[in-house]
Amino acid sequence: MYLRFRFMEKKIINILFVLILLITFASCNSEKKVYESEKSIKEGKHNNYAIGKFNKLVKSSDADAKYNAAVNYFETKDYTKALTLFEELMSLYRGTARAEEVHYYYAYCNYNLEDYILAGYHFRSFVKNFPTSKHVEFCSYMNAYCFYLNSPEYSLEQVDTYLAIKEFQRFTNQYPKSDKIAECNEILDKLRAKLERKSYESSMLYYNMNNYKSAIAAFANHIKDFSDTKHEEELKFLTIKSYYLLAINSVESKKQERFKAAVDSYIKFIDTYPQSKYLKNAEIIYSSSLQNLEKYNKPTS
Repeated sequence: MYLRFRFMEKKIINILFVLILLITFASCNSEKKVYESEKSIKEGKHNNYAIGKFNKLVKSSDADAKYNAAVNYFETKDYTKALTLFEELMSLYRGTARAEEVHYYYAYCNYNLEDYILAGYHFRSFVKNFPTSKHVEFCSYMNAYCFYLNSPEYSLEQVDTYLAIKEFQRFTNQYPKSDKIAECNEILDKLRAKLERKSYESSMLYYNMNNYKSAIAAFANHIKDFSDTKHEEELKFLTIKSYYLLAINSVESKKQERFKAAVDSYIKFIDTYPQSKYLKNAEIIYSSSLQNLEKYNKPTS
């Protein structure tokens, strides 16, 4: 009987201990929720205060206060608020000593917000309006760099790529001792490589679509425009092949001229690439072209 009573006593104590733990945990969790709730309220009040302060600044007529706040927003990387204030200050400070810095910050806000079209425009405008500024070299570089950032994939229209090349070349000519020269040359190589790839892919598209006449012209233009292209050997072989296939598929009056062009292209090819990996295929085309030309050289009876 005594043992049974002791067992029941221990069981009750254990149950009470568990209940105490549960009550303690619930209390702590409740306090945590109250703390988090109070924290959220405080943060909300802080955000509302910040928004109210910014709105008050926007409506204010104190240009100096706006300028100081805009610079502070810029330095703390709140570029959206900085842009809003600098945009108004652009007109308020026009013609004053502070106009230069406002314009510089405004261009840089657009850049940091990844609006590279507007940023580039304002960097160019800065160079034009403040040619003696300490920022003019950097803004000249940033103008070119914004075109580079807007340069699309090689398969798309390459207007911004050409403009970027033009502006980087202008920069390197104007500032040959700039510490940006090495970076400019590296970017120029990337831009030219993109144009070369587009040219190569376009010329191959003509060839793969059996438009051999256009392919021949495109191959020649590619080699002319990119004198150091790694595709020169391939494209010169494909020129031979394109003349041959064009002749095969031509009307009778065009065949002789085009077979002869295939032969002439072959002769130029082996002079330049006597050990070419395409030589065997080129010789087959050459022999077939000569055979087709024989009938045009036979005397008529």
